Amino acid sequence: MGFCDYFVVSWKCLVVMALRLLFLVPAGVPARSGESSFSKPMDNVTVRQGESAVLKCITDSKVSRVAWLNRTTILFAGSDKWTLDPRVVLLDNTAVTEYSIKIQNVDVQDEGPYVCSILTNRKPKSSRVHLIVQVPAKISNVSADITVNEGSNVTLMCLAIGRPEPTVIWKHHSHRGHKVMTEGEYIEITAITKDQSGAYECIANNDVSAPDVRTVNVTVNYPPYILNARSTGAPVGHKGILQCEASAVPIADFEWYKEDRRLFNGLNGVKIETKGKQSKLVFFNVSEEDYGNYTCVALNTMGHTNASIILYGPGAVHDVNRASQSRRSLHLLWTVTLLYLCKF
Repeated sequence: MGFCDYFVVSWKCLVVMALRLLFLVPAGVPARSGESSFSKPMDNVTVRQGESAVLKCITDSKVSRVAWLNRTTILFAGSDKWTLDPRVVLLDNTAVTEYSIKIQNVDVQDEGPYVCSILTNRKPKSSRVHLIVQVPAKISNVSADITVNEGSNVTLMCLAIGRPEPTVIWKHHSHRGHKVMTEGEYIEITAITKDQSGAYECIANNDVSAPDVRTVNVTVNYPPYILNARSTGAPVGHKGILQCEASAVPIADFEWYKEDRRLFNGLNGVKIETKGKQSKLVFFNVSEEDYGNYTCVALNTMGHTNASIILYGPGAVHDVNRASQSRRSLHLLWTVTLLYLCKF
């Protein structure tokens, strides 16, 4: 190594030491009269991840040396770039008294304190700025769609990351509308019912950007129950239809019986048409033998239920109504009797 090379290396070492010593100077030391002025410390600079951050430093013509440093690295000394990071650039300032840098495509590791140091003929001064990097809320892990039996306990999970830390809100969407369930990463449902099935929406938000939203579909299996089953009248020689509708998950299968005899599609002059949650027993040419009581049975893996339906002739409608009225009167009588006995 020649004398000149040794001199250059030594000079750089001295510069580094001098710049490091600038950290010992309290941030924002006010300039006295006759000294080079320096603006008060900047407020926190807040940017979103992926954006550019501009760190400004205001000096004046009396400054002889300037530099930008972060926690561990000299970024710029004057116009000389010391950092190898291509994202950090020195701005071409129009004002003589401005010495600012830009950090492009800011990431989380860029967060922290930055120091602009200036050197005058009398003593160094420095100003500190803290770079804050915000990261939009992002859901990192969420429960998969699930199918459970009615009465089971269910726990749903939704984990989110971001800076600042996001809040997580759950909303339940069902056929009855939607409502906010709870706030937090976990939601626990004890003894779930069929009304609690549907879409559960997890919303993570920290106000940095649009919320991150995921949906968990919860399917609740439950046994069938009859929604609609009405007796029907039809004249002899005409078409007659008995209808039975049942709600169930999984969707119900249907069976039709007359008395104790099961009916099959295409036999005995009847046709069974089942679509979705509704089943029809169709008579294309009603005969006297077709009149009577029929039973619709709805069943799935969770259980079964049934309903009685009467196919009657035009003259029997009053008898059916009287029978229905008789059943209602009997039910009312039992209700009044029970209320009376409960008094004693």
